[in-house]
Amino acid sequence: MFRYVATLLYAFSAVALGSVDDLDRVNGSIEVAAGREVGDVSTVNGSITVGADARVQGVETVNGAIRIEPRATARSVETVNGSVTLEDGVVVSGSVETVNGRLTLESGARVDGRVENVNGDFELHGATVRGGLATVNGDMRIGTGSLVDGGILIEKPHGWSWGGKSNRPTVTIESGATVNGTLRFEREVDLYVGAGAVVGPIEGVQPLRHALP
Repeated sequence: MFRYVATLLYAFSAVALGSVDDLDRVNGSIEVAAGREVGDVSTVNGSITVGADARVQGVETVNGAIRIEPRATARSVETVNGSVTLEDGVVVSGSVETVNGRLTLESGARVDGRVENVNGDFELHGATVRGGLATVNGDMRIGTGSLVDGGILIEKPHGWSWGGKSNRPTVTIESGATVNGTLRFEREVDLYVGAGAVVGPIEGVQPLRHALP
């Protein structure tokens, strides 16, 4: 009896695993259909789009943009050369990373890990990031209604930060946004803080601070 039950459970598990196969290729873009559930999604040269309400594991490309459409979920998101866009209500349980590319988080998007890049701007439009923000050369705009736990890190440029701009980054925290944790600056920045914004302690290089309405 127990052997029969075990056999049935094994067969059921195999079917379940088969329903969440990985999607991968070397050259070419990948689109995950709306509402679909898959495993890891990866390509080398191509963009990745995850449709609305889809559920995926890791999303990774080398040369290409990544777009996660509304209410989809992912474990992690990573590209080297390309932008990342998380649309309304997207949830990423891990980190979001790019080396050279813009990072955009729309209203209601949530990342439980860190959001980071080397070169590229950040835009948070009412989004939540639990693991902090980090960059070397990117400007940051943390819009009204956004929540960042884990602070902000602006790292000092090193020899590997090729392609980056030489001028100091601009960090804008709008009224109604909250940044919990330390804002650590290892290089000069222009810091704009709204009158109704909540920010943590500032460490490192003293920023040139400007007030917003």
